[in-house]
Amino acid sequence: MRIRTALTRVAALGAAAVLAATALTACGGGGSTDQADNPYGLLRPGVIRAGTLTDAPPNVYLRNGEFTGFDNDLLRAVAGKVGLKVEFVGTDFSALLAQVDSGKFDVGSSSITITEARKKTVDFGNGYDFGYFGLDVPAGSPLTGFDQLAGKRVVVVQGTVQDDYATKQNLDPVRVPDYNGAVNQLKAGTADAWIAPAEIGDKSAADSNGKIKVAAKQLSPTPTAFAVAKGNDKLREALNKGLDEVIADGTWTRLQAEYYPGRPVPADFKPGSGTVPAPAPSAAS
Repeated sequence: MRIRTALTRVAALGAAAVLAATALTACGGGGSTDQADNPYGLLRPGVIRAGTLTDAPPNVYLRNGEFTGFDNDLLRAVAGKVGLKVEFVGTDFSALLAQVDSGKFDVGSSSITITEARKKTVDFGNGYDFGYFGLDVPAGSPLTGFDQLAGKRVVVVQGTVQDDYATKQNLDPVRVPDYNGAVNQLKAGTADAWIAPAEIGDKSAADSNGKIKVAAKQLSPTPTAFAVAKGNDKLREALNKGLDEVIADGTWTRLQAEYYPGRPVPADFKPGSGTVPAPAPSAAS
């Protein structure tokens, strides 16, 4: 009788242990389930929340209320290759990298040039585009080159690589929060020149009704890339994988032709990992 009672107690204890373990798995095992559902640590599983700009065509801008431009259309294509969607949110460039770092955005998409200073705040994927600096000036300005800016009132968008360039050249630039602010300074005659991303400068001049012209261009020394929070290697690697796939299938080449018609790609520029050749533009492009 005592043996039977002892066995009953052992069985009861075993059952309790199993129930406890099951409860712990249900409560404490959520982390592994969450990780399976959200392997890239996104704010919302399956959806990249991307910070971008609304006023910087042809790279990033609003068209008929939809975020578009080379960078944003490329990010949609890249995300699609790894089974993700993209939700875009407008912001100022001066705040964008800090917002990626703080977790407000999963990705920064805004023709962001890779620099050593920026690497202290965010991590970058592989480069997907090259760029030129443009020098926009008011119509009638005698300025024709970057070497003529000493002593001039030069406007830049705060926190951009153009801001960094102007500072290193000891130009004491006037900083504005967005591209519209720079354009307005030129139109109002309160700035002598704007150092801009060349494509954005070209579009701004073309849309100015003759009030602004492009005086000069020069190649930027480093590529642009998508920014992610430091340490989010899984998301960065997924974006790199998707980028190589859209290079291989011709999407990158098509978007280049769509947004930068007639712009030659430098012979030494290799987008993505550099191991995937980009198809040549088709005759229709």
